[in-house]
Amino acid sequence: MDNIITTVILINSVLAILTVFREPRDIAATWAWILLLMFIPVGGFILYSFAGRKLPQRRLFAYQDQDASEMDGLIQQLVGKGPGPSVEKRADALPRSARSLVTLFQRINQTPLATNNNVSVYTSGQRFFDELKETLRNAKETINIEFYTFYADELGCEIRDILVEKAKEGVDVHVLYDSLGSVGTTGRFFKPLREAGGHASSFLHRRFNLINFQLNFRDHRKIVVVDGRIGFVGGFNIGDQYLGRKKKFGHWRDTHLKVSGSAVYYLQSHFLLDWNASAVKEPMNVTRRLYFPDLDERLQGDTDMQIVTSGPDSDDEQIKMGYIRLIQLAKKRCWIQTPYLIPDDSTIDALRIAANSGVDVRIMVPCMPDHMFVYRATQYFASQLVKDGIKVYYYQNGFLHAKTMVVDDQLASVGSANFDFRSFKLNFEVNAFLYDQKVTETLAERYEHDIQQSVLQSEESFQKQSRWMTFRQYASRLLAPIL
Repeated sequence: MDNIITTVILINSVLAILTVFREPRDIAATWAWILLLMFIPVGGFILYSFAGRKLPQRRLFAYQDQDASEMDGLIQQLVGKGPGPSVEKRADALPRSARSLVTLFQRINQTPLATNNNVSVYTSGQRFFDELKETLRNAKETINIEFYTFYADELGCEIRDILVEKAKEGVDVHVLYDSLGSVGTTGRFFKPLREAGGHASSFLHRRFNLINFQLNFRDHRKIVVVDGRIGFVGGFNIGDQYLGRKKKFGHWRDTHLKVSGSAVYYLQSHFLLDWNASAVKEPMNVTRRLYFPDLDERLQGDTDMQIVTSGPDSDDEQIKMGYIRLIQLAKKRCWIQTPYLIPDDSTIDALRIAANSGVDVRIMVPCMPDHMFVYRATQYFASQLVKDGIKVYYYQNGFLHAKTMVVDDQLASVGSANFDFRSFKLNFEVNAFLYDQKVTETLAERYEHDIQQSVLQSEESFQKQSRWMTFRQYASRLLAPIL
């Protein structure tokens, strides 16, 4: 019997090592998967089949270079026709710190600086969804929507019904959603929209489904573009819980932006590329002028920004690089909000260097979990960062879902990317990086208000935890790279 058990353990160990090392990945994720496969012999391999295999690059997108190149050319022409100084002159007028970030994204994400934007900040679900619904009702030509979560609940039905009415009026409506993030929402839910002439598709549904065992790569982006002139980007999804209607979470604290100006072109282009990668039988014409109208001077403002995307289709981890660069640029403050705090070594080092250089580094996370393992790992990293003088706050007034960063007086980021391995490496994400004092001040004011509803953690508070709680945090931390 002992020989049989020894043989099984040996075979399982060899298979675990061969399985994980057959695909290149970072060392942290490699060891996390080996631990899981070795300690959970059968279940671990089943989980790996669904969530551990890397994205097959050759099968990812059918459009890629041609569509992106055509849109880039069109956008450059439209931006060049706009009023005011050229993009190059606006970039040169930015502070040196901002210029370095602009250059970074131009090189690793091919993301030009978008100038002359008007930006509104929403942190209340009620205000955000009221504005979103009003904007959708006023649509004249096109509505393009992309959300990780589009639930078939009261709010979801309300927004779907607005889309149905707009489709009946002749508005060109497209909805893209993530099938796992929108669990419970089936194609039948969008049948009225299709019957009205609209379109709906799950993200990459024909390429990565249960048969293909690719559940680990999710479309976590939240993009809305109406008439090619007004865009939304941030952390809210569509569902009742984002209005605070779920007892489990209570009040939902998030951050979303409404944008008008040249940045909307880039939100639109990312939606079109994602749609054409997913709905391969219903491709959209990416150079159709209906999607890229001339800039409306009445909607423009003074905010400069870049729309940055990242995902497993690239090894550059563009948004993570942006986060690290923001931390490096901080001279006075670096204030972060994230529901999940599971940073890799590079971001941990950046945070520690900033804090030990005299920068006021603050990180705000929820006081409650929505994913237990993820939350325990968040608590572990919080306890470690506190030791380096980083102020960690637990938000008490419901659930904190905002993904924001405020640096000094003129740099900020708002988007869909959390401060964790998953958002850095596995999810398709989108963030707005902003170079504007007014918007930065607004986000800082909201942060300070949230601090009044938060509890500052200390080394002593973590030391008072039970041994069982500490063990769960350490155990969750070992799986952090694959959570």
